[in-house]
Amino acid sequence: MKITRLHKGPRMSRIVIHGDVIHLCGQVGSGDTIKEQTASMLGKVDSLLAEVGSSKSHILSATIWISNMDNFQEMNEVWDAWIDPENPPARACGEARLARDALLVEVIITAAKP
Repeated sequence: MKITRLHKGPRMSRIVIHGDVIHLCGQVGSGDTIKEQTASMLGKVDSLLAEVGSSKSHILSATIWISNMDNFQEMNEVWDAWIDPENPPARACGEARLARDALLVEVIITAAKP
């Protein structure tokens, strides 16, 4: 099967498509709070999926990393308002030290092509 890599850089591709499966690299957002960063991050997910003809309704799985589990509820408030309630993906969430101290949340997405 063909592998398509989009937005390639020296370290990674932002989007990798293999067959009918779309893999996004880890997405982070901007802002000072977990809610702002989550909303910004999910907006990037929307844009990347739209670029390859997919959407949040086709997300298969999401792995979310947050820098402090004390922010879990606030992150979930934004996630729950964003996700398609008819098509929720498999999801995991854990606490991790992220690449920069200012980052509060990161998501890794795997989705299907419609």
